[in-house]
Amino acid sequence: MKKNLLSILILGLTFVNIVISGITMFTVMTTNRNTAKVVSDVANAISIDLGTGSSETESVAAVPIENTETYTIPDKMTIALKPAPGDSDAHFCMVTVFFSINNKHKDYKKYGATVADKEKLFRSIVNDVISQYTIDDARVSQDKMKKEILKLVQEKYSGSDFIFDVSFSDIVFQ
Repeated sequence: MKKNLLSILILGLTFVNIVISGITMFTVMTTNRNTAKVVSDVANAISIDLGTGSSETESVAAVPIENTETYTIPDKMTIALKPAPGDSDAHFCMVTVFFSINNKHKDYKKYGATVADKEKLFRSIVNDVISQYTIDDARVSQDKMKKEILKLVQEKYSGSDFIFDVSFSDIVFQ
């Protein structure tokens, strides 16, 4: 009789242990999911990629420095930014933009010599992209702006990726 009572007691305690473990796991998983969502939202707000590596970074790194030349838009551009809701002040972005070009790319011979001739087109694309941002968004979304500019420039060259990177220097917001 004592053995049966002891077995029932052990079975009951095992069942209680499983229930408590399940409740603990459910609580931890819910908290973990909420924490991951908050971290993801914060990372998106400051434009950090949490992935193991982006293909754009890999493609930039894949072009050796000796095969890279740059084209800089000669003058610093002053671009009016979109007004923020409730903000009556006008805001501007002053930036120097340059493009990294792979001079060993198959399309370089076709398009490379005319890059400087397309300066007005590049200026227009840069202006169109940056002017869509408010001052706060522009400060935290510089990588996003670069990606949009690069995508539009590559589309102008029939999807060719001989221009593989866009960079900003001397960027100032006011």
